[in-house]
Amino acid sequence: MEPKKKMDIVVIGGGAAGYFGAIRAAAMHPDARVTLLEATRKPLTKVRVSGGGRCNVTHHCFDPAILVQRYPRGGKELRGAFARFQPKDTVAWFESKGVQLKIEGDGRMFPVTDDSKTIIDCLEREVETRGVIIKLGNMVRSIVRGPNGFEINVKIAGDESIVTADAVLLTTGGMPGGFQLAGSLGHTIMAPVPSLFTFVVKDSRIDGLSGISFPEVKGELICGGVTLKQTGPLLITHWGLSGPVILKLSAFGARLLHECDYQAKLHLDFVPHLTALDLEVGLRAEKESRPKQCPANHSLFKVTRRFWSQILPSVGIGPDLPWSDVTRVQMMQLIDTLKHATFQISGKGEFKEEFVTAGGVSLKEIDFRTMQSKICAGLYFAGEILDVDGITGGYNFQNAWTTSWIAGSNILE
Repeated sequence: MEPKKKMDIVVIGGGAAGYFGAIRAAAMHPDARVTLLEATRKPLTKVRVSGGGRCNVTHHCFDPAILVQRYPRGGKELRGAFARFQPKDTVAWFESKGVQLKIEGDGRMFPVTDDSKTIIDCLEREVETRGVIIKLGNMVRSIVRGPNGFEINVKIAGDESIVTADAVLLTTGGMPGGFQLAGSLGHTIMAPVPSLFTFVVKDSRIDGLSGISFPEVKGELICGGVTLKQTGPLLITHWGLSGPVILKLSAFGARLLHECDYQAKLHLDFVPHLTALDLEVGLRAEKESRPKQCPANHSLFKVTRRFWSQILPSVGIGPDLPWSDVTRVQMMQLIDTLKHATFQISGKGEFKEEFVTAGGVSLKEIDFRTMQSKICAGLYFAGEILDVDGITGGYNFQNAWTTSWIAGSNILE
């Protein structure tokens, strides 16, 4: 009697989703041969650079109904997926491997070591423990689905070879090559555009104020006749504006901004905890109690002194003008600047090396119960190759952990 053929599972892409999916597939099918193909010599690159080298593993949001709201694209599809594997499960998985995570004030979760190498080492230990075969420098050129499985054309140092597989998990992130492979197997690709980026803004009110931050700002992005609203910390940079509120607006407005060639208007409320009436009362009280003092000498409403001094001239209040000479019109203009400042966005910056794309394999063509293609049997997807992206804060990694865990759990089933 011939021995039973060993089943072959091939994972293409050596990022977070690829490693996690390979580990899960090997755990579920210990008798199968699991091989991971990575085109470069440096796997887990985004894991390495995430969170400034600390690795923002996930977010401390354990309610799937709230969690899905952090995904501009894919939230609806992830609702059921998070019922099976969510941040709480991610934390438990890493803790079971000896990696403790900690929660920061904004809900982001990092390894207690504050070192992404902790996560990389954990994943690499697990693939070794599970017997996953890691092949670096293996560029996949094409995939063909035949009656007996897949034939994968791989280029290695100039030479080409064929790798066969009973099932394939594609986890190539936002790389064009991965989209081409998916497209060649019949999938629709939603055109990828940048997400999670800063705004280029040139405005005298923020010139020279790089490094100044605001703990909470309300932002309204107006682009193509659509208004998007977000709240969060704001950071002034040497090229414009950044911080969580800007990154969230860029994520939810990714396609709109791309269509508008990154030309849009931005309204900011620098003091959302106060009403316009609160500001007027405060300014009048200051004018009555300190008529001979100059507004430039003392900032109000917990606004930083540098920013306060910068916006006063924009409403005609010079450095030597006393409160007694400040007109009601000037006060109203100052209130308007603090509550309804309008800035012109003239381009986009990049969010360091943590580049995220909006776009990828159409979600209509994926069964999120298994992460298997509805078009090509035996083909699975996980991570950023899908038309799924989250805001900053660990959500994109959580998408990778969740979808790859589900794919690895169901592959060969």
